[in-house]
Amino acid sequence: MSTRDLIYLDYAATTPVDPSVIGAMTRSLAAEGGCGNPSSLHAFGRRAAKRIEAARAEVAALIGAASEEIVFTSGATESDNLAVLGVAHAAAHRGRHVVSSRIEHKAGLDPCKRLEKEGFAVTLVTSDRSGRIDPGAVEAALRPETVLVSVMWVNNETGVIQDVAAIGALCRERGILYHTDAAQAVGKIPVAVHALPVDLLSFTAHKLYGPKGIGALYVRAGVRARVLPLLVGGGQEGGLRPGTLPTHQIVGFGAACALARALLEAEGPRLTALRERLWGQLRAIRGVHLNGEGAPRVPGVLNVSFEGVEGESLVTGLEELALSTGSACNSASSEPSYVLRALGRDSQLAQSSLRFSFGRFTTPEDIDRAAVAVQREVRRLRALSPATDLPGTGATADAEVVGEAGGPGRDVWIRFRLRVCSGRVSGVSHRVYGCPHTLAAAAWLAGRLPGRTGEELMPGTPAEWAQTLAVPVEKLGRLLTLEDALRECQRRWPAV
Repeated sequence: MSTRDLIYLDYAATTPVDPSVIGAMTRSLAAEGGCGNPSSLHAFGRRAAKRIEAARAEVAALIGAASEEIVFTSGATESDNLAVLGVAHAAAHRGRHVVSSRIEHKAGLDPCKRLEKEGFAVTLVTSDRSGRIDPGAVEAALRPETVLVSVMWVNNETGVIQDVAAIGALCRERGILYHTDAAQAVGKIPVAVHALPVDLLSFTAHKLYGPKGIGALYVRAGVRARVLPLLVGGGQEGGLRPGTLPTHQIVGFGAACALARALLEAEGPRLTALRERLWGQLRAIRGVHLNGEGAPRVPGVLNVSFEGVEGESLVTGLEELALSTGSACNSASSEPSYVLRALGRDSQLAQSSLRFSFGRFTTPEDIDRAAVAVQREVRRLRALSPATDLPGTGATADAEVVGEAGGPGRDVWIRFRLRVCSGRVSGVSHRVYGCPHTLAAAAWLAGRLPGRTGEELMPGTPAEWAQTLAVPVEKLGRLLTLEDALRECQRRWPAV
């Protein structure tokens, strides 16, 4: 399918670059646009530096900050690392305890893991079942030696908004620095850092229709001395982030922020209406769960789990939709979302979640087509599941052999139902719950069983099946479950 025919519903992973942003970046790449190194004193360098400072002002204006409080980075991941590691290392002589949450992005959690290896203590607060972090739980986690609290503003999977004002107030009262990852908040909801007890805030251009590879860390005035840089070599960005500044990317960031500020008031209600339009159609599906229900959420994110459906098979079947099964950073993994597990979802429900995220170029027609596609695929996969299999009718004279392996709540659940006549397989039906490779392998095996005797029932080994069907090594264990189901058929084979 051509990408032209795809419906893009993955704005929380990254947004398309707005055409006006592309135009601003293109102009800045031209010689007359400021091609010089912004650290240089000649006219080309001064022109580039002027463009950068104009963009810095736009970036600052979007979050209600002063220009000198903006430190440019390569993105929100670097900003998170700079905030968490930079503050902890700078304050290590005063205390070695950090508080964060279990539902942070990996860009926030992994720096905390590194701190633990360095001898710091890290307390991760658990959310409630709606995905909210109770400020009281944060308060209970604070110690005299706590030097930093890092709790994200908006969760990247569920879109749930945290009470940053209450959490920040607890920190401010105790002289503890508060950092929030706001990559999913800036440009989506109003952000005014000077009206909040927030000391450091991370965000990035590619979440708000700007280019990838450029982000920012807001560092409140007076806090810069309490952050150690991660890199050395040059005095750029007040010494916190050395390196030649990428003029064209920063110009694009500034243009994207200016556009986001202009459109914010109108976009919020429009995206909320689209979100509710989609949920209104999906909620009619039996066994569907809204993740983050009951909590305040950003307009453009809807996270839903489906009972009895394997998530990878679901998203693979939705060929006309571009979306994520969880956070995009974990999309290559078959592991269930740790965020949804923290919300109390079991592994199977967490693994069966879809995150729909929409934005500036999403239309009501896109939403309606997406709802129809999801309804279709959920029906198809549930019809294939062993949970929907009916017992044999006994309408034929053939004997029936049923072999099953895996089961409810497992990664794989397979059931082969064989009709046996004169000691050979005369017919096969099967039901399967699993990933696309499992479904394909089960269908392939079922097609090779007719005519076989009980002794001949196994057409090769799982390793041979994997080679024939190009099944990845990490999925080989699922083929072993198919083998188990066939061996159960052999065990139940009728005596001649």
